[in-house]
Amino acid sequence: MADFYNILGVPRTAPDDEIKKAYRKLAMTYHPDRNNGSREAEEKFKSITEAYDVLRDPAKRSMYDRYGEAGLRGGAAGYHHVDLAEALNIFMRDLGGMAGFGDLFGGRSGGGGGPRTGSDIRITMALRLAEVETGVEKPVTVRLLATCAHCSGNGAEPGTSPHRCTTCAGAGEVRRAQKSFFGQVISVSPCPTCSGEGTIISSPCRKCRGEGRVRQDETVTVKVPPGVATGQYMTMRGAGNVGPRGGGRGDILIVFEVEEDSRFERDGEDLYCEVMVTYPQLVFGADVDVPTVSASVTLHVPPRTDSGQIFHLRGRGLPRVNATGVGDLHVRLQLYTPENLAVEEEAIIRRLGEIQVAPAERRPKGFWSKVKESLGA
Repeated sequence: MADFYNILGVPRTAPDDEIKKAYRKLAMTYHPDRNNGSREAEEKFKSITEAYDVLRDPAKRSMYDRYGEAGLRGGAAGYHHVDLAEALNIFMRDLGGMAGFGDLFGGRSGGGGGPRTGSDIRITMALRLAEVETGVEKPVTVRLLATCAHCSGNGAEPGTSPHRCTTCAGAGEVRRAQKSFFGQVISVSPCPTCSGEGTIISSPCRKCRGEGRVRQDETVTVKVPPGVATGQYMTMRGAGNVGPRGGGRGDILIVFEVEEDSRFERDGEDLYCEVMVTYPQLVFGADVDVPTVSASVTLHVPPRTDSGQIFHLRGRGLPRVNATGVGDLHVRLQLYTPENLAVEEEAIIRRLGEIQVAPAERRPKGFWSKVKESLGA
Protein backbone atom coordinates (compact mmCIF):
# COMPACT_ATOMS: atom_id res chain seq x y z
CA MET A 1 0.00 0.00 0.00
CA ALA A 2 1.46 3.34 -1.09
CA ASP A 3 2.36 5.94 1.51
CA PHE A 4 0.79 9.37 0.89
CA TYR A 5 3.84 11.20 2.24
CA ASN A 6 6.17 9.25 -0.08
CA ILE A 7 3.86 9.94 -3.03
CA LEU A 8 4.24 13.70 -2.48
CA GLY A 9 7.87 13.40 -1.44
CA VAL A 10 7.43 15.18 1.89
CA PRO A 11 8.27 14.14 5.48
CA ARG A 12 5.49 13.17 7.90
CA THR A 13 6.12 16.42 9.79
CA ALA A 14 5.66 18.61 6.70
CA PRO A 15 3.53 21.75 7.28
CA ASP A 16 0.51 22.53 5.10
CA ASP A 17 2.31 24.98 2.82
CA GLU A 18 5.06 22.44 2.07
CA ILE A 19 2.44 19.81 1.19
CA LYS A 20 0.66 22.20 -1.15
CA LYS A 21 3.94 23.28 -2.76
CA ALA A 22 4.93 19.65 -3.39
CA TYR A 23 1.51 18.88 -4.84
CA ARG A 24 1.59 21.92 -7.10
CA LYS A 25 4.95 20.89 -8.57
CA LEU A 26 3.90 17.28 -9.18
CA ALA A 27 0.45 18.22 -10.49
CA MET A 28 1.95 20.60 -13.04
CA THR A 29 4.27 17.81 -14.18
CA TYR A 30 1.70 15.01 -14.50
CA HIS A 31 -1.46 16.93 -15.45
CA PRO A 32 -3.12 14.98 -18.34
CA ASP A 33 -3.35 18.11 -20.50
CA ARG A 34 0.43 18.40 -20.38
CA ASN A 35 1.08 14.76 -21.24
CA ASN A 36 -1.05 14.21 -24.35
CA GLY A 37 -3.50 11.99 -22.45
CA SER A 38 -0.80 9.58 -21.27
CA ARG A 39 -2.37 6.80 -19.21
CA GLU A 40 0.68 6.59 -16.97
CA ALA A 41 0.61 10.34 -16.29
CA GLU A 42 -3.12 10.18 -15.59
CA GLU A 43 -2.67 7.47 -12.95
CA LYS A 44 0.19 9.42 -11.38
CA PHE A 45 -1.93 12.59 -11.37
CA LYS A 46 -4.79 10.78 -9.62
CA SER A 47 -2.52 9.24 -6.96
CA ILE A 48 -0.78 12.51 -6.05
CA THR A 49 -4.11 14.37 -5.95
CA GLU A 50 -5.62 11.71 -3.70
CA ALA A 51 -2.63 11.93 -1.35
CA TYR A 52 -2.84 15.73 -1.32
CA ASP A 53 -6.61 15.75 -0.67
CA VAL A 54 -6.09 13.63 2.45
CA LEU A 55 -3.01 15.40 3.83
CA ARG A 56 -4.40 18.91 3.28
CA ASP A 57 -7.38 18.14 5.55
CA PRO A 58 -6.40 18.19 9.27
CA ALA A 59 -9.05 15.63 10.29
CA LYS A 60 -8.24 13.22 7.46
CA ARG A 61 -4.50 13.64 8.00
CA SER A 62 -4.79 12.91 11.72
CA MET A 63 -6.83 9.76 11.05
CA TYR A 64 -4.40 8.64 8.32
CA ASP A 65 -1.39 9.18 10.60
CA ARG A 66 -2.98 6.98 13.29
CA TYR A 67 -4.59 4.20 11.27
CA GLY A 68 -3.47 4.51 7.63
CA GLU A 69 -6.04 4.15 4.86
CA ALA A 70 -8.16 1.86 7.04
CA GLY A 71 -8.84 4.76 9.37
CA LEU A 72 -10.21 6.86 6.51
CA ARG A 73 -12.80 4.31 5.44
CA GLY A 74 -15.50 5.37 7.86
CA GLY A 75 -18.31 3.95 5.76
CA ALA A 76 -19.40 3.13 2.23
CA ALA A 77 -19.85 6.84 1.48
CA GLY A 78 -16.58 7.84 3.11
CA TYR A 79 -13.03 7.77 1.80
CA HIS A 80 -12.54 6.33 -1.69
CA HIS A 81 -9.94 6.43 -4.44
CA VAL A 82 -10.53 9.49 -6.60
CA ASP A 83 -11.28 9.19 -10.31
CA LEU A 84 -9.90 11.54 -12.94
CA ALA A 85 -12.88 13.91 -12.81
CA GLU A 86 -12.53 14.33 -9.04
CA ALA A 87 -8.78 14.77 -9.33
CA LEU A 88 -9.25 17.54 -11.90
CA ASN A 89 -11.88 19.22 -9.71
CA ILE A 90 -9.55 19.15 -6.70
CA PHE A 91 -6.74 20.58 -8.83
CA MET A 92 -8.89 23.43 -10.14
CA ARG A 93 -10.43 24.03 -6.72
CA ASP A 94 -7.09 24.61 -5.01
CA LEU A 95 -4.84 25.75 -7.84
CA GLY A 96 -7.21 26.92 -10.55
CA GLY A 97 -7.45 30.43 -9.12
CA MET A 98 -3.79 31.11 -9.91
CA ALA A 99 -3.34 33.46 -12.84
CA GLY A 100 -3.18 31.67 -16.16
CA PHE A 101 -3.99 28.14 -14.91
CA GLY A 102 -7.44 28.14 -16.48
CA ASP A 103 -6.05 29.06 -19.91
CA LEU A 104 -3.14 26.66 -19.54
CA PHE A 105 -5.35 23.64 -18.97
CA GLY A 106 -8.46 24.68 -20.85
CA GLY A 107 -10.68 24.98 -17.77
CA ARG A 108 -12.29 27.64 -15.65
CA SER A 109 -10.25 29.60 -13.16
CA GLY A 110 -12.10 30.71 -10.09
CA GLY A 111 -15.25 28.65 -10.07
CA GLY A 112 -17.55 31.04 -11.98
CA GLY A 113 -20.19 30.29 -14.56
CA GLY A 114 -22.89 28.26 -12.84
CA PRO A 115 -24.57 27.44 -9.55
CA ARG A 116 -22.32 26.86 -6.58
CA THR A 117 -22.38 23.64 -4.60
CA GLY A 118 -23.82 23.95 -1.11
CA SER A 119 -21.69 23.90 2.01
CA ASP A 120 -20.86 20.79 4.02
CA ILE A 121 -22.14 20.30 7.55
CA ARG A 122 -20.59 18.38 10.43
CA ILE A 123 -22.48 16.50 13.13
CA THR A 124 -21.32 14.43 16.09
CA MET A 125 -23.01 11.07 16.67
CA ALA A 126 -22.91 9.43 20.10
CA LEU A 127 -22.69 5.64 20.08
CA ARG A 128 -22.83 2.96 22.74
CA LEU A 129 -20.27 0.17 22.68
CA ALA A 130 -23.05 -2.33 21.89
CA GLU A 131 -23.89 -0.33 18.76
CA VAL A 132 -20.23 -0.36 17.77
CA GLU A 133 -20.14 -4.14 18.12
CA THR A 134 -22.94 -4.77 15.62
CA GLY A 135 -23.15 -1.60 13.55
CA VAL A 136 -26.36 0.37 13.54
CA GLU A 137 -28.67 2.49 11.41
CA LYS A 138 -29.61 5.68 13.20
CA PRO A 139 -31.96 8.43 12.00
CA VAL A 140 -30.63 11.94 12.61
CA THR A 141 -32.57 15.17 12.23
CA VAL A 142 -30.43 17.98 10.85
CA ARG A 143 -31.16 21.60 9.97
CA LEU A 144 -30.36 21.94 6.26
CA LEU A 145 -30.74 24.39 3.43
CA ALA A 146 -33.16 22.67 1.01
CA THR A 147 -34.56 23.57 -2.40
CA CYS A 148 -37.26 26.22 -2.23
CA ALA A 149 -40.56 24.65 -3.33
CA HIS A 150 -42.08 28.02 -4.27
CA CYS A 151 -39.56 28.80 -7.04
CA SER A 152 -38.24 25.25 -7.62
CA GLY A 153 -34.81 26.46 -6.61
CA ASN A 154 -34.07 29.00 -9.35
CA GLY A 155 -34.59 31.99 -7.04
CA ALA A 156 -37.06 33.78 -9.34
CA GLU A 157 -40.69 34.47 -8.50
CA PRO A 158 -42.99 32.03 -10.38
CA GLY A 159 -43.94 33.49 -13.76
CA THR A 160 -40.53 35.10 -14.14
CA SER A 161 -37.12 33.64 -14.89
CA PRO A 162 -33.48 34.63 -14.46
CA HIS A 163 -31.80 36.27 -17.44
CA ARG A 164 -28.23 36.11 -18.62
CA CYS A 165 -25.77 38.57 -17.13
CA THR A 166 -24.75 41.16 -19.72
CA THR A 167 -21.46 41.96 -18.01
CA CYS A 168 -19.94 38.51 -18.42
CA ALA A 169 -22.31 37.18 -21.12
CA GLY A 170 -23.27 34.31 -18.82
CA ALA A 171 -19.70 33.12 -18.27
CA GLY A 172 -19.73 34.06 -14.59
CA GLU A 173 -16.21 35.46 -14.79
CA VAL A 174 -14.37 38.37 -16.26
CA ARG A 175 -10.87 38.29 -17.69
CA ARG A 176 -8.39 41.08 -17.77
CA ALA A 177 -5.18 41.12 -19.80
CA GLN A 178 -2.24 43.07 -18.47
CA LYS A 179 1.16 43.60 -19.98
CA SER A 180 4.19 42.95 -17.86
CA PHE A 181 7.92 42.46 -18.22
CA PHE A 182 7.27 38.77 -18.88
CA GLY A 183 4.58 39.40 -21.50
CA GLN A 184 0.81 39.35 -21.33
CA VAL A 185 -0.71 38.09 -18.08
CA ILE A 186 -4.38 37.10 -17.93
CA SER A 187 -6.19 37.38 -14.61
CA VAL A 188 -9.59 35.80 -14.07
CA SER A 189 -12.06 36.78 -11.36
CA PRO A 190 -15.79 36.24 -10.61
CA CYS A 191 -18.10 38.64 -12.37
CA PRO A 192 -18.93 41.53 -9.98
CA THR A 193 -22.43 41.95 -11.42
CA CYS A 194 -23.74 38.39 -11.03
CA SER A 195 -21.26 37.22 -8.36
CA GLY A 196 -19.98 34.51 -10.67
CA GLU A 197 -23.34 32.85 -11.38
CA GLY A 198 -23.82 34.02 -14.96
CA THR A 199 -27.47 35.03 -14.41
CA ILE A 200 -29.38 37.96 -12.91
CA ILE A 201 -32.71 37.69 -11.07
CA SER A 202 -34.87 40.78 -11.50
CA SER A 203 -37.88 39.43 -9.54
CA PRO A 204 -36.58 37.43 -6.57
CA CYS A 205 -38.76 34.71 -5.06
CA ARG A 206 -40.74 36.15 -2.13
CA LYS A 207 -40.29 32.99 -0.04
CA CYS A 208 -36.51 32.46 -0.33
CA ARG A 209 -35.67 36.07 -1.37
CA GLY A 210 -33.85 34.90 -4.46
CA GLU A 211 -31.65 32.31 -2.74
CA GLY A 212 -33.46 29.34 -4.26
CA ARG A 213 -33.27 27.52 -0.93
CA VAL A 214 -34.85 27.61 2.52
CA ARG A 215 -33.76 26.21 5.86
CA GLN A 216 -35.71 23.25 7.16
CA ASP A 217 -35.34 20.10 9.26
CA GLU A 218 -34.58 16.88 7.41
CA THR A 219 -34.12 13.36 8.73
CA VAL A 220 -31.28 11.30 7.29
CA THR A 221 -30.44 7.70 8.12
CA VAL A 222 -26.80 7.05 8.97
CA LYS A 223 -25.55 3.49 8.43
CA VAL A 224 -22.76 3.15 10.97
CA PRO A 225 -20.39 0.25 10.20
CA PRO A 226 -19.27 -2.04 13.04
CA GLY A 227 -16.02 -1.30 14.84
CA VAL A 228 -15.85 2.50 14.61
CA ALA A 229 -14.00 4.46 17.30
CA THR A 230 -14.16 7.95 18.74
CA GLY A 231 -12.73 10.48 16.29
CA GLN A 232 -13.40 8.39 13.19
CA TYR A 233 -15.89 9.75 10.71
CA MET A 234 -17.82 8.98 7.57
CA THR A 235 -19.02 11.22 4.77
CA MET A 236 -22.51 11.17 3.31
CA ARG A 237 -21.88 12.67 -0.09
CA GLY A 238 -24.56 14.87 -1.60
CA ALA A 239 -26.64 14.95 1.58
CA GLY A 240 -25.66 18.38 2.92
CA ASN A 241 -26.84 21.91 2.16
CA VAL A 242 -28.25 22.74 -1.27
CA GLY A 243 -26.31 25.39 -3.14
CA PRO A 244 -27.93 28.73 -4.03
CA ARG A 245 -30.19 28.85 -7.10
CA GLY A 246 -29.96 25.27 -8.27
CA GLY A 247 -26.53 24.44 -6.89
CA GLY A 248 -25.72 20.86 -5.91
CA ARG A 249 -25.74 19.54 -2.39
CA GLY A 250 -22.71 19.55 -0.14
CA ASP A 251 -21.79 16.65 2.15
CA ILE A 252 -22.58 15.65 5.70
CA LEU A 253 -19.59 14.69 7.82
CA ILE A 254 -20.54 12.42 10.72
CA VAL A 255 -17.94 12.27 13.50
CA PHE A 256 -18.34 9.36 15.92
CA GLU A 257 -18.10 9.67 19.67
CA VAL A 258 -18.23 6.30 21.44
CA GLU A 259 -19.39 6.39 25.06
CA GLU A 260 -17.01 4.79 27.53
CA ASP A 261 -18.02 1.45 29.04
CA SER A 262 -16.77 1.18 32.62
CA ARG A 263 -16.25 -2.57 32.21
CA PHE A 264 -13.65 -2.29 29.49
CA GLU A 265 -10.59 -0.47 28.24
CA ARG A 266 -10.39 -0.32 24.46
CA ASP A 267 -7.36 -0.49 22.18
CA GLY A 268 -8.52 -0.54 18.58
CA GLU A 269 -10.56 -3.72 18.17
CA ASP A 270 -9.20 -5.32 21.37
CA LEU A 271 -10.92 -5.01 24.76
CA TYR A 272 -9.38 -5.36 28.24
CA CYS A 273 -11.26 -6.10 31.44
CA GLU A 274 -10.55 -7.12 35.02
CA VAL A 275 -12.45 -9.87 36.85
CA MET A 276 -12.34 -10.24 40.62
CA VAL A 277 -11.89 -13.78 41.99
CA THR A 278 -11.52 -15.26 45.46
CA TYR A 279 -8.46 -17.00 46.84
CA PRO A 280 -10.11 -20.47 46.74
CA GLN A 281 -11.00 -19.94 43.08
CA LEU A 282 -7.35 -19.24 42.28
CA VAL A 283 -6.10 -22.19 44.32
CA PHE A 284 -8.62 -24.86 43.33
CA GLY A 285 -9.71 -23.52 39.94
CA ALA A 286 -13.21 -22.45 38.98
CA ASP A 287 -15.50 -21.38 36.17
CA VAL A 288 -16.08 -17.61 36.32
CA ASP A 289 -18.34 -15.32 34.31
CA VAL A 290 -16.56 -12.80 32.11
CA PRO A 291 -18.48 -9.88 30.57
CA THR A 292 -18.50 -9.29 26.84
CA VAL A 293 -20.00 -6.20 25.22
CA SER A 294 -23.54 -7.57 25.00
CA ALA A 295 -23.47 -10.82 27.02
CA SER A 296 -21.05 -12.92 29.07
CA VAL A 297 -18.89 -16.01 28.60
CA THR A 298 -17.52 -18.62 30.98
CA LEU A 299 -13.79 -18.66 31.61
CA HIS A 300 -12.24 -21.78 33.10
CA VAL A 301 -9.61 -20.82 35.67
CA PRO A 302 -7.10 -23.67 36.16
CA PRO A 303 -6.00 -24.65 39.69
CA ARG A 304 -2.98 -22.81 41.12
CA THR A 305 -3.54 -19.67 39.04
CA ASP A 306 -1.73 -16.53 40.17
CA SER A 307 -3.52 -13.26 40.77
CA GLY A 308 -2.81 -10.95 37.87
CA GLN A 309 -2.82 -13.76 35.31
CA ILE A 310 -4.13 -12.62 31.91
CA PHE A 311 -6.27 -14.82 29.68
CA HIS A 312 -6.86 -14.07 26.01
CA LEU A 313 -10.30 -14.84 24.59
CA ARG A 314 -9.97 -14.86 20.81
CA GLY A 315 -12.65 -13.17 18.75
CA ARG A 316 -14.48 -11.72 21.77
CA GLY A 317 -13.49 -8.11 21.08
CA LEU A 318 -14.87 -5.69 18.49
CA PRO A 319 -15.04 -6.01 14.70
CA ARG A 320 -12.32 -4.39 12.64
CA VAL A 321 -13.84 -1.37 10.94
CA ASN A 322 -14.42 -2.01 7.23
CA ALA A 323 -12.31 -5.16 7.36
CA THR A 324 -12.69 -8.83 8.19
CA GLY A 325 -11.90 -10.27 11.59
CA VAL A 326 -12.70 -9.51 15.20
CA GLY A 327 -10.40 -8.40 18.00
CA ASP A 328 -9.76 -10.22 21.27
CA LEU A 329 -10.90 -9.83 24.86
CA HIS A 330 -8.03 -9.82 27.38
CA VAL A 331 -9.10 -10.78 30.90
CA ARG A 332 -6.94 -10.07 33.95
CA LEU A 333 -7.80 -11.99 37.11
CA GLN A 334 -7.48 -9.96 40.28
CA LEU A 335 -7.66 -11.37 43.81
CA TYR A 336 -10.66 -9.97 45.65
CA THR A 337 -9.89 -8.40 49.04
CA PRO A 338 -13.06 -8.02 51.13
CA GLU A 339 -13.57 -4.77 53.03
CA ASN A 340 -15.52 -6.41 55.84
CA LEU A 341 -15.04 -9.90 57.30
CA ALA A 342 -17.36 -12.11 59.26
CA VAL A 343 -15.93 -13.50 62.50
CA GLU A 344 -15.54 -16.96 60.99
CA GLU A 345 -13.83 -15.57 57.87
CA GLU A 346 -11.38 -13.56 59.94
CA ALA A 347 -10.49 -16.58 62.06
CA ILE A 348 -9.88 -18.78 59.03
CA ILE A 349 -7.72 -16.17 57.30
CA ARG A 350 -5.66 -15.56 60.46
CA ARG A 351 -5.10 -19.27 60.83
CA LEU A 352 -4.10 -19.49 57.16
CA GLY A 353 -1.60 -16.71 57.70
CA GLU A 354 -0.02 -18.66 60.54
CA ILE A 355 0.45 -21.91 58.64
CA GLN A 356 1.09 -20.66 55.10
CA VAL A 357 4.26 -18.87 54.01
CA ALA A 358 5.11 -18.18 50.37
CA PRO A 359 8.21 -20.14 49.33
CA ALA A 360 11.31 -18.00 48.95
CA GLU A 361 11.86 -18.94 45.31
CA ARG A 362 8.41 -17.59 44.39
CA ARG A 363 8.63 -14.37 46.32
CA PRO A 364 8.97 -11.32 44.06
CA LYS A 365 12.50 -10.00 44.07
CA GLY A 366 13.05 -6.64 45.67
CA PHE A 367 14.77 -3.61 44.18
CA TRP A 368 18.22 -4.33 45.65
CA SER A 369 18.12 -7.96 44.49
CA LYS A 370 17.53 -6.77 40.92
CA VAL A 371 20.38 -4.25 41.22
CA LYS A 372 22.79 -6.94 42.47
CA GLU A 373 21.82 -9.23 39.61
CA SER A 374 22.41 -6.50 37.04
CA LEU A 375 25.90 -5.91 38.58
CA GLY A 376 26.71 -9.60 38.51
CA ALA A 377 26.99 -9.82 42.32
